[in-house]
Amino acid sequence: MGKTRLRKVAKECVNYGQRVQNSVFECILDASQLLMLKDRLTTLINDKEDSLRFYYLGNNYRTKVEHFGSKTSYDAEGTLMI
Repeated sequence: MGKTRLRKVAKECVNYGQRVQNSVFECILDASQLLMLKDRLTTLINDKEDSLRFYYLGNNYRTKVEHFGSKTSYDAEGTLMI
């Protein structure tokens, strides 16, 4: 991800939550906040070079991963370590 895009994405994420790692953010959002953040982030990234994932926690978490961008998603049935 280009440095300028990375800064813009990080700034937008910090507006909604907290940074827990360099490119990992935790955000607690209601449905309208999620739509606004998702719309903003998908317009900021370059989908040919960047990768963006939303992980929805709670019941049936395996079906609650949303991926945008260049890199393919992981196998939700496999082991996931963050």
